[in-house]
Amino acid sequence: MKIVIPGGRGQVGHILTRHFQTQGHDVSALTRHQSPGDWANTLEQSDVCINLAGRSVNCRYHAANRRAIFDSRIDTTRLLNRIIAELPHPPRLWLNASTATIYRHALDRPMDEATGELGGREAGAPDTWNFSIDVAKGWEAAFFETPTPRTRKVAMRSALTLSPDNGGIFDVLLGLVRHGLGGTQGPATQFVSWIHEFDFARAVDLLIAREDFTGVVNLASPNPLPNADFLRVLRHEWGTRIGLPAPPWLIEIGTWMMRTESELVLKSRRVVPGRLLAAGFQFQFPDWAQAARDLVARWRDGNQLR
Repeated sequence: MKIVIPGGRGQVGHILTRHFQTQGHDVSALTRHQSPGDWANTLEQSDVCINLAGRSVNCRYHAANRRAIFDSRIDTTRLLNRIIAELPHPPRLWLNASTATIYRHALDRPMDEATGELGGREAGAPDTWNFSIDVAKGWEAAFFETPTPRTRKVAMRSALTLSPDNGGIFDVLLGLVRHGLGGTQGPATQFVSWIHEFDFARAVDLLIAREDFTGVVNLASPNPLPNADFLRVLRHEWGTRIGLPAPPWLIEIGTWMMRTESELVLKSRRVVPGRLLAAGFQFQFPDWAQAARDLVARWRDGNQLR
C-alpha cells in the first residue's frame, strides 16, 4: 500500500512509519513546509491518508499558542478535504487524528463512542479544559464537514499512545519515576487512558482492513485506571517505591515552569474502545502492568541500562 502521513514527523508518526515499513508498505510523510500542490501529488493514487498534523499541545495555552493549536488542526484538515475531494484518484481511506480529551472529565463511568458524553462548559471546569474540548470538537467538525464520497473517513479519538522512544510521553512519565517524582499527581483519582504503541498500530491496521468502519473510533486500552494506580504500577516496574506526591498547587507551579498545562495531568480521561471490542479486536497489552513492563524493558534496552 501507499500510505501518506501529514504530520508524520512526530512520535505517533514515527510509530506508524516503523510499523508500516516493517510490513513492506510505501510510507510518505507530508510537512507544512510543502505546498498544497506537493500534497496533492503525493496523495494522488495513494491508498491511505493518516492525518496527524497539528501543533503540539505541550505548551502554555496563551493566546498565540491557542491560535496555533487550533489553526494547525482545522486549517490542515480543511486543506486535505479540498485536495482529496478534487483528486482524480483519491485515497480510499482517510484516518484523521482526534483525541480522547473530547469527552467530559469522567470519574463515574467509562466513555465509549455510543454512550460517552462530550465535554464542554461543565460546572467548575477550568478554561484550559474547555479550550482543549473546543479544539477537539472543531477538529472533528472540520473533518466531517466536506463529503468525500470516494474516501472513507474515520476520526481516531486516541488516548496517550505510549512507546519507549526518547522524548515521547512514556519517556517523560518514566523520567519522573526515575528521579523520585513519580508519586500521585493532584487528587490521584483522575483516570488515565492509554494505549500501547503495538496495539495502536494494530488498531490502525484493523481500521484500514474493515471497510464498515466510519465515523469516530476510540483508540485506547479497555482498562483505564486512576492516576494513583497508574504511577504505582510504573514505579513497581521500574523498581522503586519512592515517588513524591504532587498536590494540585504544586502541579500548577511545575507545569508553569515546564511551559505546559496542568490540564494534561489533572483532567480525568476514562475512555474505552467500544467499537474495537465489538469488532473482536484482541489487545496485545490490555492491562497497564504488562504494558509498563514491556515499555520499561525496551526503554532500558534502548538506553543501554540494566
